[in-house]
Amino acid sequence: MGDDSEWMKLPTDQKCEHKIWKARLNGYEEALKLFQRIQDEKSPEWGKYLGLIKRFVTDSNAVAQLKGLEAAFVYVENAHVAGKTTGEVVSGVVGKVFNQPKARAKELGTDICLMYIEIEKAEAVQDELIKGLDNKNPKIVVACIEALRKALCEFGSKIITLKPVVKVLPKLFESREKAVRDEAKLLAVEIYRWIRDALRPPLQNINSVQLKELEEEWVKLPTAAPKQTRFLRSQQDLKTKFEQQQAAGGDNADCDNEEETEVRVDPYELLEAVEILSKLPKDFYEKIEAKKWQERKEALEAVEALTKNPKLENGDYGDLVRALKKVIGKDANVMLVSMAAKCLAALAAGLRKKFGTYAVHVVPTILEKFKEKKPQVVQALQEAIDAVFLTTTLQNISEDVLAVMDNKNPSIKQQASLFLARSFRHCTPSTLPKSVLKPFCAAFLKQVNDSAPEVRDAAFEALGTAMKVVGEKAVNPFLADVEKLKLDKIKECADKVELVGGKKVGGGGGEKKEKQAAKAPPPVEASAKPSGPPKKAPPAKAAGPPKKGKPASAPSGKSKKAPDTKEIVETELSLEVCEEKAAAVLPASCMQLLDSTNWKERLASMEEFQRAVEQMDKSEMPCQSLVKMLAKKPGWKETNFQVMQMKLHIVGLIAQKGSFSKTSALVVLDGLVDKIGDVKCGSNAKEGLTAIGEACSLPWTAEQVVSMAFAQKNPKNQAETLNWLANAMKEFGFAGINVKAFINNVKTALGATNPAVRTSAIALLGVMYLYMGAPLRMFFEDEKPALLLQIDAEFEKMQGQSPPAPIRGTKKTGGMEEREEAEEEEVDCGAGDIMDLLPRTDISDKITSDMVSKIGDKNWKIRKEGLDEVTAVISEAKFIQANIGELPMALKGRLNDSNKILVQQTLGILQQIATAMGPALKQHVKNLGIPIITVLGDSKSNVRAAAMTTLNAWVEQTGMKEWLEGEDLSEELKKENPFLRQEVLGWLAEKLPTMHTVPADLMQCVPPLYACLEDRSGDVRKKAQDALPTFMMHLSYEKMNKATGKLKPASKDQVIGMLEKARAVMPAKPAAPAKAAGSKPASSAPASKPASAPARNQTPSEDFGEPEPKPDTKKTKPAGPMAKKGVVGKKLPVKAGAKDEEDRSGPIFILVPNGKEQRIKEEKALKILKWNFMTPRDEYVEQLKTQMSTCLAKWLQDELFHFDFQRHVKAIGVMIERLEVESEAVIGSLDLVLKWFTLRFFDTNTSVLMKVLEFLKLLFTMLSRKNYQLNDYEASSFIPYLILKVGESKDVVRKDVRAILTILCKVYAASKVFPLLMDGTKSKNSKQRSECLEELGCLIENFGMNVCQPTPAKALKEIAVHIGDRDTTVRNAALNTVVAAYNTCGEQVFKLIGNLSEKEMSMLEERIKRSAKKTPAPAAKQERTQKEPPTNPNATFLRKPAQEEVPNKLKIMYRTYRIQARAQNAHLEQSAPSIPKEFQLDLDVFENNHTCASDIPDLVQHKLDEVLEPVMIPERKMRAVSPHFDDIHNSTASTINFVISQVASGDMNTSIQALAQIDEVLRQADKAEAMSGHIDQFLIATFMQLRLIYNTHMADDRLDKKDIFKLYSCIIGNMLSLFSMENLAREASMGVLKDLMHGLITLMLDSRVEDIEDGQQLIRSVNLLVVRVLEKSDQTNILSALLVLLQDSLTSTAGSPMFSELVMKCLWRMIRFLPQTINSINLDRILLDVHNFMKVFPKDKLKQLKSDVPHRTLKTLLHTLCRLTGAKILDHMSMIENRNESELEAHLRRVVKHSVNLSGLKSDKITEKGALRSDDKVIKAKVSDILSEIFKKIGSKENTKEGLTELYEYKQKYSDADLEPFLRNTSQFFQSYVERGLRMIESEREGKGRIQTSTVIPQHSTDSYLPSSSSVSISSNGEDLNAAAYYERLKILRQRRGLENSVPEEDRPPLSSLRPSVASSTDMLHSKLSQLKESREHFQQEQSQSDRPTRSSSPASNLDDLKKRLERIKSNRQ
Repeated sequence: MGDDSEWMKLPTDQKCEHKIWKARLNGYEEALKLFQRIQDEKSPEWGKYLGLIKRFVTDSNAVAQLKGLEAAFVYVENAHVAGKTTGEVVSGVVGKVFNQPKARAKELGTDICLMYIEIEKAEAVQDELIKGLDNKNPKIVVACIEALRKALCEFGSKIITLKPVVKVLPKLFESREKAVRDEAKLLAVEIYRWIRDALRPPLQNINSVQLKELEEEWVKLPTAAPKQTRFLRSQQDLKTKFEQQQAAGGDNADCDNEEETEVRVDPYELLEAVEILSKLPKDFYEKIEAKKWQERKEALEAVEALTKNPKLENGDYGDLVRALKKVIGKDANVMLVSMAAKCLAALAAGLRKKFGTYAVHVVPTILEKFKEKKPQVVQALQEAIDAVFLTTTLQNISEDVLAVMDNKNPSIKQQASLFLARSFRHCTPSTLPKSVLKPFCAAFLKQVNDSAPEVRDAAFEALGTAMKVVGEKAVNPFLADVEKLKLDKIKECADKVELVGGKKVGGGGGEKKEKQAAKAPPPVEASAKPSGPPKKAPPAKAAGPPKKGKPASAPSGKSKKAPDTKEIVETELSLEVCEEKAAAVLPASCMQLLDSTNWKERLASMEEFQRAVEQMDKSEMPCQSLVKMLAKKPGWKETNFQVMQMKLHIVGLIAQKGSFSKTSALVVLDGLVDKIGDVKCGSNAKEGLTAIGEACSLPWTAEQVVSMAFAQKNPKNQAETLNWLANAMKEFGFAGINVKAFINNVKTALGATNPAVRTSAIALLGVMYLYMGAPLRMFFEDEKPALLLQIDAEFEKMQGQSPPAPIRGTKKTGGMEEREEAEEEEVDCGAGDIMDLLPRTDISDKITSDMVSKIGDKNWKIRKEGLDEVTAVISEAKFIQANIGELPMALKGRLNDSNKILVQQTLGILQQIATAMGPALKQHVKNLGIPIITVLGDSKSNVRAAAMTTLNAWVEQTGMKEWLEGEDLSEELKKENPFLRQEVLGWLAEKLPTMHTVPADLMQCVPPLYACLEDRSGDVRKKAQDALPTFMMHLSYEKMNKATGKLKPASKDQVIGMLEKARAVMPAKPAAPAKAAGSKPASSAPASKPASAPARNQTPSEDFGEPEPKPDTKKTKPAGPMAKKGVVGKKLPVKAGAKDEEDRSGPIFILVPNGKEQRIKEEKALKILKWNFMTPRDEYVEQLKTQMSTCLAKWLQDELFHFDFQRHVKAIGVMIERLEVESEAVIGSLDLVLKWFTLRFFDTNTSVLMKVLEFLKLLFTMLSRKNYQLNDYEASSFIPYLILKVGESKDVVRKDVRAILTILCKVYAASKVFPLLMDGTKSKNSKQRSECLEELGCLIENFGMNVCQPTPAKALKEIAVHIGDRDTTVRNAALNTVVAAYNTCGEQVFKLIGNLSEKEMSMLEERIKRSAKKTPAPAAKQERTQKEPPTNPNATFLRKPAQEEVPNKLKIMYRTYRIQARAQNAHLEQSAPSIPKEFQLDLDVFENNHTCASDIPDLVQHKLDEVLEPVMIPERKMRAVSPHFDDIHNSTASTINFVISQVASGDMNTSIQALAQIDEVLRQADKAEAMSGHIDQFLIATFMQLRLIYNTHMADDRLDKKDIFKLYSCIIGNMLSLFSMENLAREASMGVLKDLMHGLITLMLDSRVEDIEDGQQLIRSVNLLVVRVLEKSDQTNILSALLVLLQDSLTSTAGSPMFSELVMKCLWRMIRFLPQTINSINLDRILLDVHNFMKVFPKDKLKQLKSDVPHRTLKTLLHTLCRLTGAKILDHMSMIENRNESELEAHLRRVVKHSVNLSGLKSDKITEKGALRSDDKVIKAKVSDILSEIFKKIGSKENTKEGLTELYEYKQKYSDADLEPFLRNTSQFFQSYVERGLRMIESEREGKGRIQTSTVIPQHSTDSYLPSSSSVSISSNGEDLNAAAYYERLKILRQRRGLENSVPEEDRPPLSSLRPSVASSTDMLHSKLSQLKESREHFQQEQSQSDRPTRSSSPASNLDDLKKRLERIKSNRQ
């Protein structure tokens, strides 16, 4: 008891697991009560027992187990999570319950199993029960069978899958246990109740006694169909229905039947497929070829035995089929033929659709064999061909059957017709379309008149069957010429026909039933589906119109034939009769004078003739008689042109007015053609021909006329005939034209010698191309290339044009509707007809067995050879017939070749075949097309791409239908190959939306599609999701939802969710082609009539019956214009009829008083959803639908919310018509109307969108006219969505949206539209951003700056952000908008837009400048420009320059001056007086005052020889300041600001002048200080000019490169001047230096500069400048700038690697300077920059760069800094945040530690030399590397000077460096070159140290960077001379002459000025900058001599003296 008390305290779930059975029993009881108490099926309590339920049913104690079973049953019944336990619990029941002796336990176990089935777990339960059938315990087997039987009895065969059960039945019947056999018998009886005879085949092999017993039981069963009595949880609606039926006594039996028929089982599906190929005798193929018939018979008997299996496994039966085919075709023994035919029939029946591949090969052979007359052979062949037909389609074999219909052997003709009659019985109107039936009917009609009665009877039977299937209406057009007696016989046959479905009624509703019957070919299945379920009709109705399109087009077909059938037939009359008849209607005088010899009398006669004809009535006009009178002598040989003109005119009149027959036409045509080329009569002849064409049909007339014209030799007639025909085709349309008849004549014309004929022929081809398209060119492939070029050019002209609507036609034979339909039909099938006209070659003879064996050879090279041969055969033939012999099977084998190159070659051949064969390719889809799909699973993307190209080429020829028929496609999708699946699904998603109807077999692809939705590959899942809506549009949501029934529950939920999503985006199904319109009531005909009329002109009553949203499309797309624009749901309009028309007569908008105000209140109170979303959700649509229901007519609302977009188009059309009439009501519901249109903005259909925009334009125009203003509620729910569409990809849409926005500003404040557009600029869509910005610009232009909201500053700042956008159009739009603002508010705009980057600012300034040039400002704006500055010019420019403008707002000032200067240039005359004097640079003074003028450099008028006066340069520095600057000294800063602003001018001359003036300042030591404070500004202007030259001027071919060189020279000269003054150079900030260095290095790397004359010396000058900048700038700033520049260049992927290299060279140079400059460097800033660099490029990333130089550079910099500062460097990291995390600190610590270890305990007072020596030790290891690098440079042509310089500096630094090892192995010449170079550099450095360098650009630089050959001159005695030597000699000469050499050192002529005159005066001559400076010096000298003689006389005399002596030295040296 103690134990009991212990477990009794435990919770229930623990008791259930207890080891004591009583505890468990107690636990089960408690659990049972608990389970019964829990109400919520999702209660967490259920989860506690999830893992215990199996224990409940498998308890080892029988008593406890019983209670556990009860509890488990309740759990399964009520718990939501019970489904998770299915497998383990049912397995437990089978293993541990079904073997129990207690009946109660078994009963509970069975109930649990059934309950699991009820909760949707049927599949899992069934699996476990079937596993139980293999148990060794017979009790368990019996219980499992019983459970299965009960499940089937209660749930029915829809829930219980019978195939696996039927599969095990035979095994159960073989059991030794009687109980098992008896239970199996009961199960078999139960199964028979559900599937009837389908069960017989699987059980045919069981014991005959058992089968007999079963038969007896089966007979006893009631014939009534069984009903499902227990339902799944998801079938509760059916359960309710069933209960109601039970209560009503089964009144609704039909519904049950309907459900029952849906689950009819195909016995074939229940069978197991048998593999027979491996079981064939090994010697089968030898025996079948044996000479002895007995051996052949043995082989066939073996096959016959194997093929008796009713279901065969798929495989490659190609060889077997070929063998049987050979026997049938060639074996002489008829018995063997019969056996082979039976084998073939059995194969076809066993393989079903899988046999379709081989069908096309065997059908021709069987048909040919029908010549045998022995009944047993004929019967076997009939069975075989019937079985084969069920595996394929009529289209695939139609070519073969038609080929034998004309056979000479009557037996073959008879059997072919009988075969077709039998085949037709399996067809439906949709599977037997007009296109297929037409050629068959033509063949039958021939046979109807055959001499053999059996052939005639067979033809009658076939025609009767066809009539029964498709209906009389569809067949009658083909039977127009059949006699009544024969027609009656056909109808009699039709009445006798029994269709496969067992129905005698064809057409109508029966169509669907027959279609279902056809879906599963064998008769068993067909009989299983005799009564097509009425329930299926409504879903199928959506596809109804397309299906009915074929038969319904019969009237159009009839009308097309109308001219022939209603043709005026007239027998030819004799001349006498004609004269009598003519005399009766013509005046006597007219008749007498007809053949008068006097032309005037003949003319008078003609006039009377014409009057008589004009007055005649049609009925009494004897046309033939009249035209014969006209043809009477002289007839068409008439010589007088006036008479002839009258004659021709009368012919036209007669043709127009009378009943003109072809007989009459033939009388006159010859004459008309003869005169068509006549200059005077040609036009009349053409009019006559046109009239005849209208009377007798153009096709006939044209054929006659062209043949007559080309029978003549007159080229003029031929040319004019072709011209007439081209024009006639445009007027009449292309209907009925016999292209083939013209082609030969056109080819003749193209080869004519007369150019006019050729031109006319090409023009005619152009017109034909309009109608026929590309296939027309195929006829002319063989023409000469030159001619083809002309033809192609003509076709190119016609490209994109649409054929004009016909204006003439068969007006007398049919109404407009008929004519249009005829044309549409013609256009629709035009391409196919054209393909049929092409002359095709039969290549079957060329496909030899040798070629086929080559293709299958083991050696790939031989296989390739075989494929090459095939390619050659097809290429030669060009167009081939469908019969290609054994080629398909051979090529199929190559598609899975191991050699991928051969696979691709095979795909290429298949593509070639597709083009060559055309539509006949259809018959090869199964045997060659499907294997192409298999290749889509290849792992190589290029193979897959080739396969997809080939597949599309095939589909283009065959259409999609053939590919979707049968199981082939679904079989491919079942393969678990991700590549195959994603390619096929993508392909289907693309193709399915374009199809009108699909074969029912598409349903077979749905299960594999669902499997793909859960595929492991994400790509496959995505493609499957994309394909779902396209499947659904054809199969319907209901069918696809139903198909999820077989999925596992988890999968099912997921798939259903996806189906729901797909349903929302399901595309509209394309309607049938327009010709289907013929089936509509006549009232709808007028709607299709106005092909060119806009939709809005149609009335609603016409509009809504039509599926054509844009009638214009017929013009634009000749081939099948309606293919993509039809309507699916035609049922509404068709059924609506008159009632709907009445409903639509009233107003469509209903005015609800205060409705809008109420809606606004509700939205504010949040009672309804606010109209604000990214994409419209369902709740928004539903809300809008509810709100609109009160404001719109019911029918209009239905249209507006219809799922089909075409309804929307129609509805908008009606709204457009009623807009003006019902304007008040429209305004009353305007908010709702606008909201509905926002929904349409989210549609993807362009036709809807264009219609929407059309309406909106009209709407806002109407609102504007009525002065209506939108309220914010209306605007906010519409305008943001309209702005979305401004980014549409199509130009036409964007244009319309912009137009609407323009109109919108009239009905809604522009200032309110502005912020909405600003929001639009934030879009990710670049088009939307650019269009919004453009629109903002328009608003600013039209409404001024006040439109900018919230403030102009904020708005413009946001707009200016887009100037830096990645997209060019956005940048341009932003610039244009800012320019618009600039035009409105002037300079203020620069303050408003805030700071921009330099690049953006330069773009903006350039754009402003261009806009000023392009569009001169309007007068008002000019006035503003003039008035604003003068109001207080000094306030603007003079008050604050020093304090505020220059230091703080440098860039703004700089921009202001530049813009101001530009304004001056643009409006010089108007604005000159208003600009303050100093900003004009005293232009008026310069023009009038010669003394001042001399200060401005005149770059053109100076003398070139003045350049050779270098000694003037020192004097220049002592010169007084120019008068110009003296005059304006008080405003120096302002002036400098302005002059600097002009440096960056886009005009090169302006810039050069500004640079010259600044150079003047820089060169005067006492005035140079004026530049202080302006250095950054000046450098910014300079590098902006450099950038402008680089980006703009250098790219402009119109500019003279010499001018660009001059500008470059000026810039570099100024820079050199500036950077020679250390105090000014140090003012340059880091950022500016960075940009300057960037500009200079970019210039050095610009390859275009080298192309300029003297470009090399320019680059050398830049090199020198770079060195200057490095030396003279603030060392901290320049080092920092270089580090940032290096970081930027390494980060940028676009830059040149050379750029980074040059930056690093600069850094290395800086590192070399560090020992001298370390004390002046701010180490904290440098280390911060290095830290930032290392953050961007950590050590690892730096090492990953292609070059290791950046890493080495950084290391060297840090090592050098550490060496120079020691451990103190660690104190300079104050500016770095989180220094502990910095990689820099760790590196520095390592370096410091290392250097301390190396140096030991050295004294702090070490000398600098000592420091250098210790440094030597540190870098000794690198000496070798460094020197190697230097000598490499010396050895290279480009870097030799740089190498020498580095070597010199290295020797200076390390005087003890040993160069011997590096020079030892070099030549003597090289060694002397190095020594000479080092000496040169040494002497240059000494000179440089003494003499201040001039500002003239030294083209022959002393700098190490600039190797220059011209800097060394070789004297006559071979000694080296340099500038220093010359200078020393000059000093000696001066001393000899008694002159002083005491010129102050700083005033000495600079070395660089002296050297060129000695070394290379030619180079100096070409230096443009030197010209500038020397000429200025020359002017100054003259001025100083005249104005200040005291100051200039002495230096002048010295200069003259020096010049003379220098000249003498030069002459002595020469």
